[in-house]
Amino acid sequence: MSDPVGLSGLMGKQGVVPPRPSAPAQGSGPNAGADFKASLIKNLSEVNALQQDATRATEDLVTGQRNDIEGVVLATEKADTAFKMLQAMRNQVMQAYDEVKQMRV
Repeated sequence: MSDPVGLSGLMGKQGVVPPRPSAPAQGSGPNAGADFKASLIKNLSEVNALQQDATRATEDLVTGQRNDIEGVVLATEKADTAFKMLQAMRNQVMQAYDEVKQMRV
């Protein structure tokens, strides 16, 4: 009988044995946590800088050191959008953590 799917080479003593990857997948290994941590800290600092810029622009507008309302609105919207994206990422991480917590071993 022919094997159109090609599973005959994968058969072991206890059934189908999946092929093992020869190299670790990208994003795994001992440095994957450090990469995520560095990326998270970088994004946090960028959001913080945008919020500080928006605060500074608002204060400058109120004190009369700045006259362009459009620039202030733009800086505020940029900071707001960045914060919403950061909050969405946090919610996704918390949701994934809750799912892992509920897994039965």
